[in-house]
Amino acid sequence: MDNNNEKVLSLIDKGKKGLMGLLFSRLGLIVLLLLIKICFWISLLVYFKDYSPYYFIVNAVLSVGISFFIINSNIDPTSKITWLMLISAMPLFGSAFFCYTRSDLGFRALKYQFGKIMRDTNNAITQQPDTIEALKEESTATAQLAGYMRRSGHHPVYSNCDVRYFSLGEEKFRRILEELETAEHFIMLEYFIIDEGYMWGKILEVLARKAQQGVDVMVMYDGSNEFTTLPRDYSKRLQNLGIKCRVFAPATPFVSTHYNYRDHRKILVIDNKTAFTGGVNLADEYINRYEKYGHWKDTAIMIKGDAVESFTLMFLQMWNIAGGKAEIQKYISHTADSYSHNGYVIPYGDSPLDSDKLGRRVYMDIINRADRYVYIMTPYLILDSEMETAIKFAAERGVDVRIILPGIPDKKTPYALAKTHYSSLLDSGVKIYEYTPGFVHAKVFVSDDIKAVVGTINLDYRSLYHHFECAAYLYKTDCIPEIVEDFEKTQQLCAPVTKETVKKLSIRTKLTGRIMKVLAPLM
Repeated sequence: MDNNNEKVLSLIDKGKKGLMGLLFSRLGLIVLLLLIKICFWISLLVYFKDYSPYYFIVNAVLSVGISFFIINSNIDPTSKITWLMLISAMPLFGSAFFCYTRSDLGFRALKYQFGKIMRDTNNAITQQPDTIEALKEESTATAQLAGYMRRSGHHPVYSNCDVRYFSLGEEKFRRILEELETAEHFIMLEYFIIDEGYMWGKILEVLARKAQQGVDVMVMYDGSNEFTTLPRDYSKRLQNLGIKCRVFAPATPFVSTHYNYRDHRKILVIDNKTAFTGGVNLADEYINRYEKYGHWKDTAIMIKGDAVESFTLMFLQMWNIAGGKAEIQKYISHTADSYSHNGYVIPYGDSPLDSDKLGRRVYMDIINRADRYVYIMTPYLILDSEMETAIKFAAERGVDVRIILPGIPDKKTPYALAKTHYSSLLDSGVKIYEYTPGFVHAKVFVSDDIKAVVGTINLDYRSLYHHFECAAYLYKTDCIPEIVEDFEKTQQLCAPVTKETVKKLSIRTKLTGRIMKVLAPLM
């Protein structure tokens, strides 16, 4: 066994997994503030009972003032209700938590840095005028959406592309290994989860070998991995293999709202010629190497052609935000191969640091413009009032709306929360299915045989409001029939949800869902 293989195998020695991540989550902050409130109440009753009237006066003034501010803010209506209920029930705790989240403690610097990098790189890639003009001739509505995406996030539309759809993580994994072998200039990986095991081990073997051959290999993962799957020194271990590594929002002792915004994206780029995205992370459960929650149903796409440069740019922007110093033009100067016209592709990223909420608006556009059907696969269904209304209205105006959700949940609370929407959606004619073999992790929208989205964006508050995400909007690409076929095949493995099945839900599930629905925007 050579030294390089010994180094690779040594990475399988996992670090300790802890619960420290809880301290940096919203739930952890809620628990912390609640404990502080309990201690405060005890001290108030014991030591300051003579001053309690003043406390209640301050509480009343504070809650009224904060509530007035919330009502007049631009927060989405569902979140307003949550905050108002929290402050009404626990004025001091609720007001303190609201002020903390609005203060953006430790977050303003990230926002400033993100804005600067985006401004400096906006002109790195440009929109080809003939492509947008051709799209206008085919579909005014799609061209309008493309125009909005270009203005809001500088995401061009491309036509010189080839798109391959993968209906399972195993398919993506096999193709990744093949494509990595072709790398001559650079390899970029940005993943929310990397876990040591068979999948990552095989990929890492290729990455280490390619780095030894002079290929520029860059790996980035979210800092939450340091609590769950990887040792704290893992980035140094990769660097010892010749692989450049960055960690987004690594764990530090400083408590910050920064930790609420995770890098949930999955991007792999090779030589600016090939890109992968979708729901599949780099861990064994995503390829059903072992069953964590039954059979893992996931999806991904591979893109070749001009559109790859958008994924290259998105990666480099995040790389530089995470402390890298990559020269953008060095990596996007490689020209793409030519492909026959195969519809249109718009790769795009979504950021919690701006007000556009692009991922949410693209989904809303598909729902609102649907003519015959909208098919959705998502692991979570935690909807704000506007999204729920749009889905219901689509069904009520005659659109065939179908949603596939997990049959075996990975988390009990989101599972219960999803079920709080069932009755209302069913009443409007939405068809809901649960994947009985296991867990659905796919994030797929497909509509009217002509448009689809495949990416990392779930139908929940975290993806739509709090995470960095990415996806590809597809219009009339050759793979769309395959996406429809995959949805229909998956549906055959599902159990339909009916009013009767909703009635039979356990009291515990119903109660958990209804309680947590109040706090859903804060989770």
